[in-house]
Amino acid sequence: MQIKTTKRRRAKFSTLTVSEVRRLTPDSVEVTFAVPEELQDDFDYAPGQYVALRAEIEGQQIRRSYSLCQEPTRGEIRIAIKRDLGGSFSTWANEHLSPGDTLQVMNPSGTFVSKTAITSMNRPEELAAEAVAGRPDVHLVAFAAGSGITPIMAIARSVLAASDSSTFDLVYANRSAGDVMFAEELGDLKDRHPSRLAIHHVLSREQRINPLLTGRIDVEKLGDLLDKVLRVPETDEWFLCGPFELVQLVRDQLAARGVPEEKVRFELFTTGRPDRPEGHQGRRVEQEADGETVEIEFTLDGLTGQVTSPKGSGETVLNAALRSRSDVPFACAGGVCGTCRAKVVCGEFEMEENYALESDELEAGYVLTCQTRPTAEKLVVDYDA
Repeated sequence: MQIKTTKRRRAKFSTLTVSEVRRLTPDSVEVTFAVPEELQDDFDYAPGQYVALRAEIEGQQIRRSYSLCQEPTRGEIRIAIKRDLGGSFSTWANEHLSPGDTLQVMNPSGTFVSKTAITSMNRPEELAAEAVAGRPDVHLVAFAAGSGITPIMAIARSVLAASDSSTFDLVYANRSAGDVMFAEELGDLKDRHPSRLAIHHVLSREQRINPLLTGRIDVEKLGDLLDKVLRVPETDEWFLCGPFELVQLVRDQLAARGVPEEKVRFELFTTGRPDRPEGHQGRRVEQEADGETVEIEFTLDGLTGQVTSPKGSGETVLNAALRSRSDVPFACAGGVCGTCRAKVVCGEFEMEENYALESDELEAGYVLTCQTRPTAEKLVVDYDA
């Protein structure tokens, strides 16, 4: 198959109506939004991408990002929301969200998509052409934990539909069988592709017949999975989605086995605190009358703004920009999603975390503004670049 890339689009919110809310587990729901005709091009997406939701809950404006869980379908998008301990948005969505409600939804974004073989966006005729013209025998492997299955569902469904000989292995970790999201859908997908899809459920708090599938995935268990169950040399691409510890463990073990870094795609659960909505809007900073300051200049939608920031405040570029304009793009504010990406035009800086930008983007001068702070008198960034 031909490599299909997704061009970055300007992040913007649109109002969408909830058409269905379906319970997946006691602590998770699948939410379907209807996408009107005039917005369908804006909500094209590649399997593995996400959307950000924005809502006001108890007087606080909160944004959360959720991966799209189905193969691209024109006219609707679907996400899964799992209740987080202390998570105001996820709790509200699980308890109160219902059909007919409207939410602000950002157009799809994200780079957790296949470089090897995934779809044209919402255009099945192009997908079919790609499957015929390119490699039909692609083999992908995914590791997911909990709600990390959400983008994997879209990727697995799409790659298995792309050709009759593509294959997929999924290692899916949960506490118990009752915590498995999309259990029925995974079963149905396995029934449709019995020889091409292998699903390995690993349960940490339930005894399974195979001891390899019981308990937490540690170094020893992962080694056995890689050496005895999965076809490491034959895998074209790896997808890892879950908490940092699991994702990093798998990345380290794949690297030790000689798997090239460019074959491993990963996405982390947000590093933000779900019980702390601050950071989802520009926090105030105090400036002393005679205190030293730095200037942060940013360009967005062709307009340039300047913000003066106290030198000792440790303020990020994103926070400073949000104090000037409320429409500055961001979603997680934790260095995970990449929505706040901008290019440094001039100035010196430090970036604390980066789980979203790839090496070629870093070399080109791009940063995550939610994690970037100026270290000199002036920093200039361009969100439009």
